Order: sequence, then structure tokens, then C-alpha cells
Amino acid sequence: MFARTRATAAAARRLRPAWSRPAVRAQPTRALSQTVAAAAAYEPNANFMQVFNRGVKRIQRDRAAVDVETSREVDYLRDEIADRLVDRLLLISRQHDVLLDFGSGAGALERAMMSDREDPTAKEDLQRRTGRVVMAEMSEKLLYRDADPDQFPFNRELDITRVRVDEENLLTADVLRAVTGDPGVVGDERPADALFENTVNAVVSNLSMHWVNDLPGVLRKIKHMLVPDGIFMAAMLGGDSLYELRTSLQLAEMERDGRIAPRLSPLADVKDMGGLLQQAGYNLITVDVDDVIVSYPDMFALMRDLQAMGESNSVFVRPHVIPRDVLLAAQAIYSAMHGNEDGTLPATFRIIYLAGWKPAPTQPKPLERGSADVSLKDVL
Repeated sequence: MFARTRATAAAARRLRPAWSRPAVRAQPTRALSQTVAAAAAYEPNANFMQVFNRGVKRIQRDRAAVDVETSREVDYLRDEIADRLVDRLLLISRQHDVLLDFGSGAGALERAMMSDREDPTAKEDLQRRTGRVVMAEMSEKLLYRDADPDQFPFNRELDITRVRVDEENLLTADVLRAVTGDPGVVGDERPADALFENTVNAVVSNLSMHWVNDLPGVLRKIKHMLVPDGIFMAAMLGGDSLYELRTSLQLAEMERDGRIAPRLSPLADVKDMGGLLQQAGYNLITVDVDDVIVSYPDMFALMRDLQAMGESNSVFVRPHVIPRDVLLAAQAIYSAMHGNEDGTLPATFRIIYLAGWKPAPTQPKPLERGSADVSLKDVL
């Protein structure tokens, strides 16, 4: 059963970006051959359909992290969702000796874990119940952006190990050393999958899984790493996220060019994710949805922020340029179809929350068919 909720007006105001900040500065352009070479390193000969170019996505995140101040200013969405994930994590009163942050970015989840909350004991309780935290992220620049313990105290308050790894290829030697805490557990060669079994107590992912090509494979790898009755928890963009921007660009292109190009990345739906968790073998699955609406002064501010977040389109088959006339037409359509009364433009981020547990004999199980001693007919 899916619980569909909408962000309150207060939450929307809290997420409203600060537009006094400087515009995103352009990064130096790399030669095309350099970009293609870097992207090719992240295109393995996989037996699954590859929609997203993981090499391009790493480059986008690296470039975003170079402008440190702007990168931090546009973390408002990731910070908000991290805070909501921590609220859910606090409801699980058990020890997490090893917690893997899948697609950690700069550490929004860790910062939220060590932030002050309404319950004054929550931070201390979470710190006591959390052992080693492994931050896994494909962009090294983003991974170490906030690693200074003097500027960001969560680096001291938690036992953090950072690992640069493409999340689609999670079972690497570096990850195994990090989750086991043993530098000599394996050499530089790729370790056997069996060594990863039952090595982490919890896996949490904050706004990263919507860029994964092989979702079924990654979910199976995560379940393989979890201890029995370990939890996987994630928040990802999905469904009709940014439908205002998507429809505006599509209508503008149809008007100007008579065709539609894949300007925004495809996203998984709620039903898809519930089915994938079940297919991967998780128990006690929970899937719910929340719409977070952020207001922007215009469409171009939204697109600048998406770029500064490292969330630009990375589909393999995508146009690299949007004509100026299409952009101006899309801005007019966006304002006419979706604009707020105060002149701002809303952008809807649909967040899909996932939770699933690795099967264990101690988990609650349904009673056998016919074992009930009360008839539903009598109750109704």
C-alpha cells in the first residue's frame, strides 16, 4: 500500500533556495577526446541495458564539486531528504555496527545524523548505535568536499571511511576493506563475491539510485552484503519528478522543431521499485512517496541548480545543446501552465522511499492459511 503525501507549505518554504547567491560559474571545457575517454572507463560490457552514461555522470559530479560554495548551496534538496531518512532510521532501535552510505555524495546523511533534533537524546542515541560508516561515492571530488573535521564536525563524531567506487560495481577490494575494517583482507585483485556476504548491518542511499542502470543487480548485491535481518533504506527521485520542466520542454520542441528529444532522464515508478525489491528477495517491503515542491524565480534558475547539483541529463542518446528559441518558448510555457501567483515557478521532486529487510528466521511471518480463530464475516 503506497502512502502518497505532499510536502506542506512550510516544507516548501524551507526548501526555497537563496537566490542572492552568485550564478553557477562555468567550468573549463575539456577536449571531447578527454571526455569520451573518461566516460568509456565507466562503460563495462554488461549484460543489462545501459541507459545512463556513468562516466559522464562522474564528470558532471566532479565539475559540480569544483565550485565548492555553489555546490554546498544547492544541497538543499539532498539535505532535506537526508533529514527525513534519519527520522526513519531513528525508528529502528538496533545496533548498526557497519552502515554503508550508498552514493553518499559529500555526506548529507552523516551531517543529518549528527545534527540537533527535536528530541535532545536522538543525536547521542544514533551516535551510540552506529559503528563504522562507509561512504561510497563515484566522484572523488564530491566525496572529499566536506571531509575537513574542523569545518564539519560529523567527521569527528562518526567513524567514517570514504571509498571512491562506481556504485554499480560495488563489490570491489576497496569496499571490502572498508566494510570489514581489515586492510589486509584482500589484495588488489577483485575479491570473490562470497567475501562480501553478511558484512554490513544497514545500507542507506540518499538520492543516488535514480542514476543506476542495473537496479535489479544492485539490489541483489546490497542484499548479499547485508547481515540476516539487516535493512536497506533508500530515497530516490522517480515517477513524475520535474514534470513541469519536462512538459514545458516537450511542448516547446514540438512547436519549434516538430519533434521531442530526451532532455530529461527517465525515472523509475513506484510500482517498479516495489516489484524490484520483491524480485531481489527482500522481506517486509515498504514503499511510499512524497512530493517536495521547490519554487524558483524562472526555469533557468532551476536548470542552473540542477547542473550545480550534478544532476544534469546523462542518458547515452541525448542532445548536447538546447536551441535558444526552444529555451525561451519553454520558459513562457512553464510560466503559463505551471506558474505560481507570485510569479515564481514550482518544480516538483517526487521522492520514492524504499525499505526492505534481508530474510532471517527471526522475522515475523504470516500465519498458516486456515489458522485464524475469528471469522471476518462475524466481525463485519
